Amino acid sequence: MSVRNIVAIDLGASSGRVMLATWCTSTQRLTLKEIHRFANCLTPVDGHDTWDLAALESEILTGLTTIDNNGVRISSIGIDTWGVDYVLLDKRGERVGLPYAYRDHRTDGVMNRVMNELGQKSLYWKTGIQFLPFNTLYQLKAFSEQQPELIEQVKHLLLIPDYLHYRLTGKINHEYTNASTTQMLNLSSGDWDNELLDYLGIPPQWLTKPSQPGTPIGEWQAPSGRSVPVVSVATHDTASAVIAAPLTGHHCAYLSSGTWSLMGIESLNPFNDLKAMAANITNEGGINGTYRVLKNIMGLWLLQRICCELAIADLPQLIAKAEKLPAFTSLINPNDERFINPSSIVEEIRQACAEHQQPVPQAPEELARCIFDSLAMLYRQVMLELSALQGQPIKQLHIVGGGCQNAFLNQLCADVCQLTVLAGPVEASTLGNIGCQLMALGEIDSVASYRKLLTESFPLRCYTPNPVFDFAQHWCRFQALSHSYEEFVL
Repeated sequence: MSVRNIVAIDLGASSGRVMLATWCTSTQRLTLKEIHRFANCLTPVDGHDTWDLAALESEILTGLTTIDNNGVRISSIGIDTWGVDYVLLDKRGERVGLPYAYRDHRTDGVMNRVMNELGQKSLYWKTGIQFLPFNTLYQLKAFSEQQPELIEQVKHLLLIPDYLHYRLTGKINHEYTNASTTQMLNLSSGDWDNELLDYLGIPPQWLTKPSQPGTPIGEWQAPSGRSVPVVSVATHDTASAVIAAPLTGHHCAYLSSGTWSLMGIESLNPFNDLKAMAANITNEGGINGTYRVLKNIMGLWLLQRICCELAIADLPQLIAKAEKLPAFTSLINPNDERFINPSSIVEEIRQACAEHQQPVPQAPEELARCIFDSLAMLYRQVMLELSALQGQPIKQLHIVGGGCQNAFLNQLCADVCQLTVLAGPVEASTLGNIGCQLMALGEIDSVASYRKLLTESFPLRCYTPNPVFDFAQHWCRFQALSHSYEEFVL
């Protein structure tokens, strides 16, 4: 019996995990074990929100060393993380400047200026990427304007997973799926757009041509003395999650639910026309020449923040209390820019409700109910936008990631969207990461085969819509509300 031991390191904006997958080639069975889990959070430094990369690297090495010390022969390692954030290195491989987090306020107002200077239509046609104020394009514009004295020190620009792969191997690599989130790739060529680099004052030498998922990077030298291959997986966590989503055709959409909710379809062609731009749809890179045609939705960040601000430890109890409240009493647009990183999400939600003459949620369960109802409404809006883009209705939604464990929100989504919801797998990003490595090792022949295997190994939970669910008048309220906010697309 031949066995492959695959390590997937999956980092999100609120937590990270080192997972060990065991693949039996004779039985075609996959088992998954959590080795090490740890927190990740914004770290204030000099008035800015940053990532503690040294701590993250230490946690990763703790997990890897634990596996190696237990005598497990690791077949390969891969890392996936959130998108858009970057690290600058000098010629010695040392970091230049702070590792800023995308929620840092240094980019406030930058997106609008860049859009005015480059032209919104031209930029969208060139990149096909959603206009979000924290895209790498705007982060680097802020860097070049605010810290020009550091530019001469820089030799390499790496996105977060590429940086962590570099720390394991000493090798420079830029992986395609994550590179596509920067709004700096040319949609036609799949390579960095030289005109945009020139506009930013970024030398092309800082970057290498993006590599496809499954590309070998180098080797990690384990404490045992073993050399372990490190593989560039689909390093953007949503790209990995989509690989593990059991999609079966154009009638299916996915919702990767976590700190962010990312709803989209898998497509062989991008959508970068005026209709897609008006809906602020993004075309990020997927595996095997596919595009992740999706929209970023603020997601459970809102819930995480109110729990943090109000010191709520019992999330199931909060959800149970929220479920008992009347639906749609108060609604917000979760994608309003005001909710990206305010000093208080609680007060921001209350103020938004007051501004639109709605009941102001006071109790924690009222705030949670407002968030759940608003997310479900926004899910419906994005589902309709995606259906219109592809010219055929979406009939089934696959919710993956940690948020798929929220049965109340899953059912609310099914009711408001009036479609079947399938929930699972929970560890979608990790499983997609593992799938990339298994395909690189020649153990799995295709994404379709891997999805079929996952469906058999990790059963899905089905939520069917209530056909008499009454939300019509509230849907009209939400549409009017969402149009009254200043959206990301001007």
